[in-house]
Amino acid sequence: MSTKNLIFENFVNKKVNQKLKKYLKELISTKSEVINSLSRSYKYSYTSKSVKKLKKYKDIRIFGMGGSSLGAMAIYDFLRHKINKNFYFLANLNQKIKFPKKKYLNLVISKSGNTLETIVNSNLYIKKNDKNILVSDNKKSILREISMKLKSDIIDHNNFIGGRYSVLSEVGMLPAELMGLDSRKFKKFDNLVANKKFLNSLIINVSNILELIKRKKFNSVILNYDETTDNFLKWYQQLVAESLGKKGNGIFPIISNMPKDNHSLMQLYLDGQKNNFYTFFYTKDQNYQKLNQDIIPGSLKFLKKKNLGNILHSKILATKKVFQKKKIPFRSFYLKSKNEEVLGELFTYFILETILLAKALKINPYDQPAVELIKIETKKILKSS
Repeated sequence: MSTKNLIFENFVNKKVNQKLKKYLKELISTKSEVINSLSRSYKYSYTSKSVKKLKKYKDIRIFGMGGSSLGAMAIYDFLRHKINKNFYFLANLNQKIKFPKKKYLNLVISKSGNTLETIVNSNLYIKKNDKNILVSDNKKSILREISMKLKSDIIDHNNFIGGRYSVLSEVGMLPAELMGLDSRKFKKFDNLVANKKFLNSLIINVSNILELIKRKKFNSVILNYDETTDNFLKWYQQLVAESLGKKGNGIFPIISNMPKDNHSLMQLYLDGQKNNFYTFFYTKDQNYQKLNQDIIPGSLKFLKKKNLGNILHSKILATKKVFQKKKIPFRSFYLKSKNEEVLGELFTYFILETILLAKALKINPYDQPAVELIKIETKKILKSS
């Protein structure tokens, strides 16, 4: 199945879980804020006029953990060829970044407004002369208190959209607008859910993943052949891990950088334990480097007139053929271009897939109760030390 931007190759098994059709119909028809955020009809809590004033900034820092920054990081890396600004992401501790002395626009994103790592990074890097914006729930919080002292602008985070589902809301689309991108082009939900082939492909993939889980295949290994999609796959990794990893359930999403990992992990994939299923992830690129024809020896004459893309796609086809021979379950996503539309389709696809999986597994896809345990313990230790 394919759309204008993507080619899906589903798992070989075409078994369909009939209940999923009902779940999908209910999901699409609901007016939940998560589903609403995927559509063009979603109303942002910022205005185009306010964004226009901010577009003059060329150096922008985004402070946020997990879903507060991963979506924007995915957009920036995947579409960097269209972006003429410098974006820096403070998405972990101990980064020791030395920023040049400039006036920065700081975008601080925290749904709760109390994320410890974001508070610490803001304390370390934000200076008095910076322009600051906080994106957070409309309630009292530490970051809201700090922002008021700094006279920062405050944009409300939609209270009913969790961080990992927020990429097509204010959290991801405000950074996209500041990158000079058109947020409307990411919104592919309405077109996709009107496409029966797309919906059938979604149901087939979820049905097969459920069947693989029944067969004790819990590791989802993503074979990534394009470095520009690495942060998108980290976004996907969080989406799947936090949404499904509950009550002894879950899928372990693993990102494998190819073809490098042919020389380290492929032996395990082919001949190790059979508890994995795979997703090939690759893109079309018009600018592959050509090989230097003058130094290709006769023994490698098959490389004549080849470029990097020819070799990369040969690796992909060869791996698929071996997987087929060994009956290793896999699917693939081939990205025909690099633009807002294709990334919007991917965000939408995996959000719908994850929610459907959770529904079938009788899991709440929107909470992450276990993570709160570490937050509580961390604060206890800091208060007592």
